[in-house]
Amino acid sequence: MKTSKILPFVLLAPALIMIVFAQLYPALYTFYLSAQEMDAGVQKFVGMENFRRVFDSSAFVESAWNTVIFIAGYILLTMLLGMGLALLLNRKLKFSGFYLAMLFIPWVLSDVIVGLVWKLFVDPDTGLFSPILELPFFGLEGAALLTKVPTDRLFDSIPFPPAPALIYLIIASVWKALPFVTLLMLAALQTVPKEVLESAQMDGANSRQSFLGITFPMILPSLIVALFNLVLGGMNGVGMVFSLTGGGPGTSTEVLSYLLYSIGFAQFDFGKAAALSVFIAMINLALILLALRVSRQGAEQYA
Repeated sequence: MKTSKILPFVLLAPALIMIVFAQLYPALYTFYLSAQEMDAGVQKFVGMENFRRVFDSSAFVESAWNTVIFIAGYILLTMLLGMGLALLLNRKLKFSGFYLAMLFIPWVLSDVIVGLVWKLFVDPDTGLFSPILELPFFGLEGAALLTKVPTDRLFDSIPFPPAPALIYLIIASVWKALPFVTLLMLAALQTVPKEVLESAQMDGANSRQSFLGITFPMILPSLIVALFNLVLGGMNGVGMVFSLTGGGPGTSTEVLSYLLYSIGFAQFDFGKAAALSVFIAMINLALILLALRVSRQGAEQYA
């Protein structure tokens, strides 16, 4: 009897040990490192000083606003385009299998590769988009998309309107994330019973009413999953920024995740980098809790 009770814990022990060493220990060490500072090669306790150094820097303020603008545009465009494509593919179009196969291409590529490809698209000499960007509507002479720094901001401390490079970064990130969101929404749409939709149509409901009253509540859990992934990916992703813009021009595309990379691996200020990583982790937790609350309220509203 005792063996049968202990056996599950014995079988789980290797996985639990791996979790402790791979996740728990690095997290705790990051909290410890955020309160330390290197002085003449010796670590010393500085308390919250690293957090003060992070929050008082102008680079942090600009990176925070860049992150807000990036995530807002990234999530909005990806969700809208993903829903539109999913609704279109759900109609059983001709060659829909081919379209689904093509959707997988951006998904299987790494962020760094996607960034390099989209960087080649705007090369001044050979870029595919260069002739379009040089039209009067865009006004980017020499296709200077990744080098033009905006000079006319509406607010002194807020980088708005964003730099063309940041808009381009959003578009490239949407292209990368669109397959996952589209396929997730398409799978959710295909679980909606056709009989229920047909009954609603027989009762006089139009397409908009059927979608808002029946389809949307049923696919809401999948929408929340997509939203979670987009929020976390947009907040923590650094590969696309690294390979496409490098944070430039200037600091116009330096989001918080790239600022963390710069502080830790360019300046080697690990205490300050650890403090910023703790702050980003708290923001991630707050966003997840907010999304859970919104989803719970939405579920209760449509129940």
